[in-house]
Amino acid sequence: MEIFTKKSLTHKLKEIRSRGWIETCGRGNDGGVGNTLEFLLGIEENNLPLPNAGEWELKGQRSNSNSLITLFHMEPSPRAIKFVPSILLPKYGWPHKQAGIKYCNGEMSFRQTIAAGKRTDRGFTIIINDNKKRLEVSFDHNSVETLKHNEWVKTVKDRVGLDELNPQPYWGFDDLYHKAGSKLHRTVYAIADRKKENKVEYFRYRRFIFLEGFSLEKLLSAIESQDILIDFDARTGHNHGTKFRLRQSSYQNLFNCVNEI
Repeated sequence: MEIFTKKSLTHKLKEIRSRGWIETCGRGNDGGVGNTLEFLLGIEENNLPLPNAGEWELKGQRSNSNSLITLFHMEPSPRAIKFVPSILLPKYGWPHKQAGIKYCNGEMSFRQTIAAGKRTDRGFTIIINDNKKRLEVSFDHNSVETLKHNEWVKTVKDRVGLDELNPQPYWGFDDLYHKAGSKLHRTVYAIADRKKENKVEYFRYRRFIFLEGFSLEKLLSAIESQDILIDFDARTGHNHGTKFRLRQSSYQNLFNCVNEI
């Protein structure tokens, strides 16, 4: 696999942009932009927490998409507890929609997209605790929309009570910076148009933006402004992982140095 320098990567990306419409190598979703670009650059797709273009991480999205970008996966601390499968799912989960159909009768679900500054209809939010230098998941039963979740909150009371989460899941600022900074320290953000002809998808890469100098302060600001959301997606049989996800228009706001080629 070729290891790119910034100069050689810039040259290759300009060549890709000049080609116009290119048949996708992706899977028919937003990941297709990045997957096709990886193929064109000769990069094997991988999920390792290392930059996948030598010194550069590649991120791609369609120009007309409003979907969120997954920045990274990171489970909350304390890690030894394995918080999602051992506490959030069994004590705060609810019956899976496919329980008794696709899954067994007792299959439970805990799926929440949580933001700072507001609570979900099940009472969860993110608190930025500057004193302890960490993000915390908080639960408040008074914020539950009881018309929708009255029976669920009763089961929570029976299972664990209605007090604040104890222990409280969290992500330390230093851990976040290490995780995000090692993954996103240098990032190329690709934006592509999309069209479909005879059921075949094509991309035309319009913009490539080099992003350097990832900033913890800007990451925390994006969480506070709800440009970054935290996504839990677990069921009894499988934890799909906890994701930090970003609104497409805010990607550049995480870096100190932004240059478009």
